[in-house]
Amino acid sequence: MKLVPSDGGGSREKRLGDAARAQQNSMLAVAPRGEKGSALVVAGLGCRSSPLEGMSMEKGKKRRQSRVAFIQRTGDVERNRAATSKRWWFVDSNGSMENWVVEIREELKNIDQRLEIAQWSKRSIYKVPACIKDLNPKVYRPQVVSFGPYHHGALDLAPMEGHKRRALLHFLKRSKRPLEDFVAAMKEVAGPLREAYEGVGDEWRDEGKFLSLMITDACFMLEIMRAATTSGGGGSSDDYAVNDPVLSIHGMLYYVPYIRRDMLILENQLPLLALDVLLTIESGKPAKVVHDHVNKLVLKFLGPPNARALTFVGLGLHPLDVFRRSLLHLGGPSMLASAGPPDEMSNEVILSAVELYEAGIRFQPSKSNSLRDIRFHRGVLSLPVIVVDDSTEYMFLNQMAFERLHVGAGNEVTSYVFFMNNIIDSAMGVSLLHSKGIIQNAVGSDKAVVKLFNSLSKDVVLDPDSNLDEVHRRVNKFCRKSINMWRAHCRAMVNMWWASLIYNYFRSPWTFLSLVAATLLLVLTALQTVYTIVPYYNKDTSPSRQ
Repeated sequence: MKLVPSDGGGSREKRLGDAARAQQNSMLAVAPRGEKGSALVVAGLGCRSSPLEGMSMEKGKKRRQSRVAFIQRTGDVERNRAATSKRWWFVDSNGSMENWVVEIREELKNIDQRLEIAQWSKRSIYKVPACIKDLNPKVYRPQVVSFGPYHHGALDLAPMEGHKRRALLHFLKRSKRPLEDFVAAMKEVAGPLREAYEGVGDEWRDEGKFLSLMITDACFMLEIMRAATTSGGGGSSDDYAVNDPVLSIHGMLYYVPYIRRDMLILENQLPLLALDVLLTIESGKPAKVVHDHVNKLVLKFLGPPNARALTFVGLGLHPLDVFRRSLLHLGGPSMLASAGPPDEMSNEVILSAVELYEAGIRFQPSKSNSLRDIRFHRGVLSLPVIVVDDSTEYMFLNQMAFERLHVGAGNEVTSYVFFMNNIIDSAMGVSLLHSKGIIQNAVGSDKAVVKLFNSLSKDVVLDPDSNLDEVHRRVNKFCRKSINMWRAHCRAMVNMWWASLIYNYFRSPWTFLSLVAATLLLVLTALQTVYTIVPYYNKDTSPSRQ
């Protein structure tokens, strides 16, 4: 795209004079060139033909040549300056701006809020922005296998592509259905599958290439989950060789932990709709039954042990969504939080676990492991049990990124991490929660847990209407009440002692004199005792004479 000066009079119908146009062509010949050879900027030309242009042609030509030379020296700086000026028009490579104006007019006609809502609601898999990814890039990138288009073709993930193809062949052989049936069914949902991704590259506009990727990746994911959750986790011996490098007992031990971690990465998600289509064709069962089977299969592979009993409403968006809902015990999709502000906004930070314990608060494990099951009642703070291991960082950061990017996902995981970071500020706090059975440390030292939660909470954007705000306010209110009660108790004791002193000894001069005499007698007795002991001590510690 190039820049040319506007006519200065607000009318696009006026054209440059013949002489000026000839000068423009000559200037374009020497102007800086872009990557495709088009002139980058046209500068210093007259806005309209003038009767005096013949008289000032030589001077104008020198000024324009000077300006082109300046543009060649300054490059982008001059182009940016021109782009921000009202005297310049953006034009296309043909030197006219009519196409751009028509395009914008057509887009204006198509603006519809309902269509925009429908468009944004279809997206569920996102590229993590640099502002988030730069803090810890490795946790947002798969290590062993790619699912979907974002990381497909990466050189370090290429070795798994052959195993994907083998899994596809075994799946087709077992299903006894032709590949064409699966392709036809997947083609019907190609639009929703592609729209689930944000910013898919032009190479995936080709329907055949995109569908082959969806079918291959979905078959591999199904085969891995089936092999890990059936036959004792050792795969199906009838389908795969006992020495298969991935889909065997050996593969379950050495590969599956990394594959399970890669399935929790936001940029590496696969729509569960693709798995649903494959299973529907393979089994011929109703859609609702297949939905439940897909959700349970993902939970059995990724989720905690007690997550298998969780009942979902509808098909999950992708594995990360199902796993997140299992941690929160959400049977249905997450709903938008209340738009209204909380009743009472508090800028106070909750005290650490050690400080809460010193204030009289007791800790105990929650009855469930849901991250939402944080309660405070009568001085007892109940927290869900959490296992901190090598996958904790991947698990939380990708869920927090999903909550940040997916409108309507909620902020439960982010709120939990922020809450835990506030109460875990030292190794002593981790040790306290570990002794109460709340934290199970599998990463080493207690300081490593503190460092982990500090890194998780870096640059966290917290919803002001967090679901933990009420717990936060109750805990702080209890702490303030406990401190105030302790101070009031101390003041009451001092006042009671002072009142007793006045009542018993200051009621009359005689009682007062008795108190003074007793005090003096006590002081004199103490002094006499000191003077008696000091000489004896000095005698024993002095050096003996020769």
